[in-house]
Amino acid sequence: MTALTVQAHRHTLWHFLPGLALSAAITGLALWLGNIPAVAGVGLSALTLAILCGMIVGNTVYPKIWQHCDGGVLFAKQHLLRLGIILYGFRLTFSQIADVGVSGLLIDVLTLCSTFALACWLGQKVFGLDKQTSWLIGAGSSICGAAAVLATEPVVKAEASKVTVAVATVVIFGTLAIFIYPMIYPFVSQWFTPETFGIYTGSTMHEVAQVVAAGHAISPETENAAVIAKMLRVMMLAPFLIFLAARVKSLAPAGSAQTSKITIPWFAILFIVVAIFNSFHFLPQAVVNLLVTLDTVLLAVAMAALGLTTHVSALKKAGVRPLLMALVLFIWLIVGGAGINLAIHHLIA
Repeated sequence: MTALTVQAHRHTLWHFLPGLALSAAITGLALWLGNIPAVAGVGLSALTLAILCGMIVGNTVYPKIWQHCDGGVLFAKQHLLRLGIILYGFRLTFSQIADVGVSGLLIDVLTLCSTFALACWLGQKVFGLDKQTSWLIGAGSSICGAAAVLATEPVVKAEASKVTVAVATVVIFGTLAIFIYPMIYPFVSQWFTPETFGIYTGSTMHEVAQVVAAGHAISPETENAAVIAKMLRVMMLAPFLIFLAARVKSLAPAGSAQTSKITIPWFAILFIVVAIFNSFHFLPQAVVNLLVTLDTVLLAVAMAALGLTTHVSALKKAGVRPLLMALVLFIWLIVGGAGINLAIHHLIA
């Protein structure tokens, strides 16, 4: 019996190892590319590069070896992703709320709620998309880009192709925003100070890396305010996922397994717990930095695994409607987000 147990253990290990090794290798390439100044300068994060590299391998080499790698790749997409979202809390502290003030908090809440509500309406009523695609694109646009899309996927149980379409919208329009926001600033500087424009940037742009790139292009004050506003917005990921889980349950057909109870995204709860723990600064900064680096690696491995299981044919099948929807949301974030920022600053000033 002991020999059989050892043999089963070895079989299980080898079932996961090839896929994890392949995902890790792609992650290493993405991290290396992300350290190249020309690549980092355009705001391409390790997550974005990991999924792009994963898609290249997934549409060339992977179809020939997927039987050997499937177990590890699925493990990375599911379990390593959840662990990465939990560790994301080490990037945040609740003292950041005080730094942006009540106005910054209110701006983030209004921007998130209005953008996601618009996504739900546009996706299903205007562009005829399914709920999952609408929710994924809405999450990516309204909260924190690719990380939000990945965190939303297990709650709505979306297919890999839908997740990749949503991530693609973050890549396309978030990258455009890096160049658009610095171009906008000279024309709106009579209404925005460098700090308030930073809050506007952090409350409306998709990815953290993109926010850093855009804010840095304007001024240090803008960059600092943008990052704080953005990280505060990231904190809203956990309550958003709990709300969405309840929404998914309420929309499930009567008598289905989903109606029995709400599936609580525990990784989102643990994400908030970690952020609270990090707020007390119990750990040395060197340890926190190490955990943040580990978190980046885990999320990149999950992205690489997602790219491996995404085929170009599935993206073509999705058509232009998801991109058009994301474009409308992008315009709303720029125009409507500016209106929200100016209104709140005027009311609270």
